[in-house]
Amino acid sequence: MPPLRTALLQSSGRPGDVAANLKVLDEAAARAAEAGAGLLVCPELFLTGYAIGDAVPRLAEPADGPGAAAVAEIAVRHGLAVHYGYPERSGELVHNSAQLIGPDGTRLANYRKTHLFGCFEQEHFTPGDRPVVQAELDGVRIGLLICYDVEFPENVRAHALAGTDLLLVPTAQMHPFQFVAESMIPVRAFENQMYLAYVNRTGPEGEFEFVGLSSLAGPDGTVRARAGRGEELVVGEVDPEFLAASRRANPYLLDRRPGLYGSLT
Repeated sequence: MPPLRTALLQSSGRPGDVAANLKVLDEAAARAAEAGAGLLVCPELFLTGYAIGDAVPRLAEPADGPGAAAVAEIAVRHGLAVHYGYPERSGELVHNSAQLIGPDGTRLANYRKTHLFGCFEQEHFTPGDRPVVQAELDGVRIGLLICYDVEFPENVRAHALAGTDLLLVPTAQMHPFQFVAESMIPVRAFENQMYLAYVNRTGPEGEFEFVGLSSLAGPDGTVRARAGRGEELVVGEVDPEFLAASRRANPYLLDRRPGLYGSLT
C-alpha cells in the first residue's frame, strides 16, 4: 500500500471571515495537491477563526451546512481529502467540531471535541460524548480528536485500541504550552503506535498567542514533518508498511494488562 502524503496547513486565516478562510484553504489545497498530497489537515476552528468570542453562535452551522459544501467543492476541485475545524450547530447546541471531507466531496467523519479548554470554550461550546470517530481513506484508518483532547492519554489509547493508523488533531495550542507540540505529540505517537498529525494556528489572535510548531509524528516517535512559528504548509508521508513493521516490533499494546487498570475509570 503506497504512503498517504499528508499536508498540514499552519495558519490562523482571518478570524471572523469565513469567505477569506475558504480562500486560504483553496490556495493551500492547490499547493498540497501539487506536492502530491492526498490529505490536507487544517487547524482548530479554521473555518471561522478561534478568537471570535460572542460571534460563535452567529458563525456556527450544521455539519452539512454551507461551509461543508464549500470545502467539498475545494476537495473535489483539487482531488484530495480535506479535514477542517468549525463551530457546529446542532439544534440549540454548539460544538467545537472537525470534519473530514473525501476527495469526491463525501462527508466521511465529523467529531465533536470532548474536552473543552478554558473559559472561552466552556462558555460557548457543549462537549461531545463520542470519544472515537474514524474513517477510511486510501486504506488508512483515520481518527479524529481536537487540541486538548490529545493531552488525555486515555483518548489516544482508545484510538490505538480501535485501530487508528493516523490521528488528526487540529489545535489552537498557545503560549506557554508549546511543550505539548515539542515533546508530548511524538510520545503519544510512539506509545500508541500510530501516526499523529498535530496542526496548529499561529501568531496573536485576540487574547491568545498561538505557537505554530505543527508536526506529523511517526510511530517510532520521530517527527516526519515540522513547521516553524509562522504561516506554513508542510508535507509528510504516512507509510502503512512502516506502521505495520513498527507495531510488530513494539509490544506496548500487546503487553497491556487491562485487569489492573480498573481504578483509572
